Amino acid sequence: MNLNNIAIFCGSSNGANESYVRAANDMGKFLALTNRKLIYGGAKVGCMGELANASLTYHGHVIGVIPQKLVDVEIAHEDITELHTVADMHERKAKMAELADGFIALPGGAGTLEEWFEVFTWLQLGYHKKPCGFLNINGFYDPLISMLENTVKEGFMKKSYLDLIIIDPNPKSLIEKMEAFEMNSISKW
Repeated sequence: MNLNNIAIFCGSSNGANESYVRAANDMGKFLALTNRKLIYGGAKVGCMGELANASLTYHGHVIGVIPQKLVDVEIAHEDITELHTVADMHERKAKMAELADGFIALPGGAGTLEEWFEVFTWLQLGYHKKPCGFLNINGFYDPLISMLENTVKEGFMKKSYLDLIIIDPNPKSLIEKMEAFEMNSISKW
């Protein structure tokens, strides 16, 4: 699978550990150096801004998708390659999904998780066949993976769905795993 356009969901804050900013920088740099387009939330703040700036530093193509409300509070990154201003969060997610070949969540808060879980749910339901991964810096996503394992144990999710989630702490190996992804037919019911 060719992953030329990768959507990254991540925090609009830097987080409590400098490794999160470093990871955003590493991911942005890796995408640029491997000629992949970065599709992200369009902000200039936090890990989002660091991700975009790192990609731009290495001459990457950066596409931001940001709701008008966030443009109005002046957090839009206006120095990126393309900036799409949309009406709301629903339109943002739809546009990012349309543009992306795959989806990665870096550490972030509720917005990051909500955006990633929506595209992961779409994968489960067969709306797309694009890989979904976590860049698991410092074990950030370990508690979430444990919770998802519990949903399998308690009968709310099939193990085959859990197996669709690609997890790695390194941008290069995460994307290599995502490129090897093949969606097999899985029945939700």
